[in-house]
Amino acid sequence: MIMGIVNVTPDSFSDGGRHYPTDAAVSHALRLVEEGADLVDIGGESTRPGATPVAAELELERVIPVIESLRTRVPNIPISIDTQKAEVASAAITAGADIINDIAANRSEPEMWKLAASTGAGYIAMHMQGTPQTMQNSPGYRNVVAEVETFFEDRLERFLEHGVQPDQVVLDVGIGFGKTAGQNIQLLAALSGFQKFNRPLLLGASRKSFIEGLTRAAAHNRLPGSLAAAVLAARDGVQIVRVHDVAATRQALQVAEAVITQRRTCRS
Repeated sequence: MIMGIVNVTPDSFSDGGRHYPTDAAVSHALRLVEEGADLVDIGGESTRPGATPVAAELELERVIPVIESLRTRVPNIPISIDTQKAEVASAAITAGADIINDIAANRSEPEMWKLAASTGAGYIAMHMQGTPQTMQNSPGYRNVVAEVETFFEDRLERFLEHGVQPDQVVLDVGIGFGKTAGQNIQLLAALSGFQKFNRPLLLGASRKSFIEGLTRAAAHNRLPGSLAAAVLAARDGVQIVRVHDVAATRQALQVAEAVITQRRTCRS
C-alpha cells in the first residue's frame, strides 16, 4: 500500500509551504489519490530535525479542515493523522481520520494509547530516539536493529496493557528519526526480520537525508533513491510505504511486485 504525504506546514524538510493553505492541501491530497495512493497522511507539525514545536491549537487549525473536506470527497480512502498530540488525534478522528500516525510512540504517558483503544483507530508506532529537536544530536546505539526490536516488543506489551489490540498496530522503524545514515542503512537491510512481530510494517524513507549522504542529492532530487528504498522494502515484506511521489512509486512497485510474484511462483 502507498501512503501519500500531505504536509499542511510551512516548514517541512522537502515541501515546506507548497501545500500549506487548506485548499492547496486538499487539492494535493486528491491528486495523490488519483495517482494511486491507498491512504493519505495529514500532518500539521513539521518533525524534521530541529523543527520548532507548534501549539495544538495551530495544528488543529491546519489539519481539521483538510480532513473534513477529504472525508466528504474521498469517503473510501483511509486518512491518517500525523501527530504527537492526543488532543489533535482525537479531533482528527472525530473529523473523519481512521489512523493515528504517532512518531512519539517512545513516550511514557498513555493518553494517546488510551485514545486508540477507546476509538479503535489504527495506530502506527514509530521508533525515535529523543525528540525532533534533539534526535540528530549524536544518536548512539550498541546495535540499532536489536534496540528497535526491543522497543517494539516493549511497546506491543504496553499498548495491550492500555487496551490497544495487536490488530490495530502498524510498526515503523523510524528512518531518519534519531539515526545516522549508517544506522538507517542497517535498519533498511534488516527489514525482513521485523516480520517476526506479525504486524504490518510501514517504511518512511522518501526523500530522507540518508539518501543525500549516499548520493549528495538535495531533497528535491532524491526520487531515485526513494524508489530504490520502496522497492527493497516491498521485497522484504513491508506492507506500507509512506511517500511524497505516489505515481512514480506506484509504477516502481508494480514492476517489483510482478517480479516478486513470479519468483515465488517459480520457487513453488
